[in-house]
Amino acid sequence: VQLQASGGGLVEAGGSLRLSCAASGRIFSTNIMGWYRQVPGKEREVVALMSTSGTTNYGDSVKGRFTISRDKANAVDLQMNSLKPEDTAVYYCNYRNGYHIIPGRPSANWGQGTQVTVSS
Repeated sequence: VQLQASGGGLVEAGGSLRLSCAASGRIFSTNIMGWYRQVPGKEREVVALMSTSGTTNYGDSVKGRFTISRDKANAVDLQMNSLKPEDTAVYYCNYRNGYHIIPGRPSANWGQGTQVTVSS
């Protein structure tokens, strides 16, 4: 599976950005796609995940501000509102076959990462 992410960039605090990710290759009709993020010196953390059945999982720090959505089995979007400087990170798209969301167990299918920088 290959993942192509787009979006990201530089925005002021309080602003919005949208990330998109498209998967290609051997895509299963039942899967989980979503986003993790990482800053230097810290572990990668879950941002938001969504299954093809519509189940979602959000990291505590983004609840109420970020919205994950998908209308295809091979794509996912992340709308990020009310961005904060602490949201600054490299955001990685992830794809995993299956039905149940397990945030702590991403698959080895990662996108190339896209930088999100929020200035104060």
